Amino acid sequence: MNNSVAAFLGRHNFPVHQDINGVVNAMLYDFDMGLKGKKIGSEMIRTFTTPPSQAAAGKSVIVIDAGGTNFRSCLVSFATDGTPTITNLEKTKMPGIERELSKKEFFDQIASNLEHLKGKSANIGFCFSYPVTILEDGDGVLINFTKEVKAPEVEGCTIGKELAAALKEHGWNDKLNITLLNDTVSALLAGAANPDEGMEYSSYIGFILGTGMNGAYIQKENAAYPGLKRQIINCECGKFNQVARSDFDYMFDKKSDKPGMGIMEKLCSGAYLGPVAYEMLTTAGKEKVFSDAVSAKFAALDALTTIDVSCYLVAPHSANNKLGAMIADGTAEDQEILFQLMDALVERCARMAASILAACAIKSGEGKDAAKPVCMLCNGSTFFKLYKVYSRVKAYLEDVLVCQRGIYFDIIERENDITLGTAIGGLITR
Repeated sequence: MNNSVAAFLGRHNFPVHQDINGVVNAMLYDFDMGLKGKKIGSEMIRTFTTPPSQAAAGKSVIVIDAGGTNFRSCLVSFATDGTPTITNLEKTKMPGIERELSKKEFFDQIASNLEHLKGKSANIGFCFSYPVTILEDGDGVLINFTKEVKAPEVEGCTIGKELAAALKEHGWNDKLNITLLNDTVSALLAGAANPDEGMEYSSYIGFILGTGMNGAYIQKENAAYPGLKRQIINCECGKFNQVARSDFDYMFDKKSDKPGMGIMEKLCSGAYLGPVAYEMLTTAGKEKVFSDAVSAKFAALDALTTIDVSCYLVAPHSANNKLGAMIADGTAEDQEILFQLMDALVERCARMAASILAACAIKSGEGKDAAKPVCMLCNGSTFFKLYKVYSRVKAYLEDVLVCQRGIYFDIIERENDITLGTAIGGLITR
C-alpha cells in the first residue's frame, strides 16, 4: 500500500485487512447472547418455521416485496408439479422513502399499490425487509425502520393486522392470511426449494447485500437455548456493533437518519458505502493527501454513491465516471492513492460479508460433509456487482470455513429468489 494511504487510514482508525476470524468470533458471541435473550447488537429473531418438506402445488399467493428502495407486488401460482408462474408484477417506490408518512398514509399507500391484485388470493406473503419480531401466527411487529425509510408511527405496529385493515377499507372482502418474512428468510426458503439437480445440502443460509444487509440460517435445537426448536433465525446482523469503526464511519453516522443504529450495515451495504466514501475523500482532500489541485477537488466534493465508487474501480482510467473525471488531470500517484482508498472500502465490505456468512455457517452446525455443504443463497447488487466483492468473499470463506474449520459451503443465486421464497413462506401452514 502507498505509504501516504497507509498513514492516512491509520490516523483515521480505518482497519486495513480486518481480521475476519476476529469479527466472526465476536459475531458468534453476539448471536449466542441474542438467542439467550440478552441482545447486544443482532436481533436473532425467531421465525417459528423451517423449509417445507414438500413443494407448493396447485395454489396461488399474492407476494409483496417491500425492499430498501422498491416496492414490488405480484401473483405467484404453483402448478400441480410445483412449477411457479409469476404474473401481475408491478413495481413502484417504497413508501416512506421520499417523505415522512403517518401510519395511515403508509398502509393506505401499500393498499393502493396492491389494487391490481384484489381478489386474486386470500394468501399474502409479505417480504418486509426491516427488523420485525415475528409472531407464532406468522404476523410481525416492526421493531424499527432502516435504510432511511421515514414512517415512525409504523414502528411498534403489527404489520399484517394493519395491512389487512387497510385492505378492507379498500374493498378487499376475503379473510386474508398474511405472513411476514424478512428478505433473508425468503432467500433461504428459495435456496431450499431450488437445489441444482443432483445436489443435497445439509443446511441453508439466506444472505442479502444490496441496499441493506442481513443474514438468516437454520438453528438446531440446543440445550443452551431452552424452548428453542429447530427453526430459521433472522439475525438482523446489520445491527451488529462489536466491530471497529473509522473516523469516516462516525462522520457519516452522525449525519444519517438514525445515528448509532445499523452499525454493521453502515460499514458495507449499498445505501451507505458511497456516503462513507464521500467522508473519506473529502477528508483526504482537506488533508492534502493528493496533489494540491486534486485535493481541492475532493475537498469540495458534493456527494458520492456506491455506484460512483464501483464505476470508478472497474474503469479507473476512464473519465466517463464521476471519480475518474475528477482524477483525470492528476498525477500517477493521485490515481494510485484514489484507487487504494476506494478499494480499501470495498475490501472491508467483502470481509464483513464473509464474516457474516461464516458465522451463520458455523452456527448452523452443518457443512461437515463435503458432499452435503451448507447452501448459501446470496442476493443483492452490492454482493454480485460491486467491484470484486463476490470473488473476495468466496476466497475468504474457502480459507476461514473450509481450510481452517472443515466446513463446506456452496454459494448459489436464483432468478426471482425473493419472490419465490416469499410465496413459499406465504403458503406455510402454522
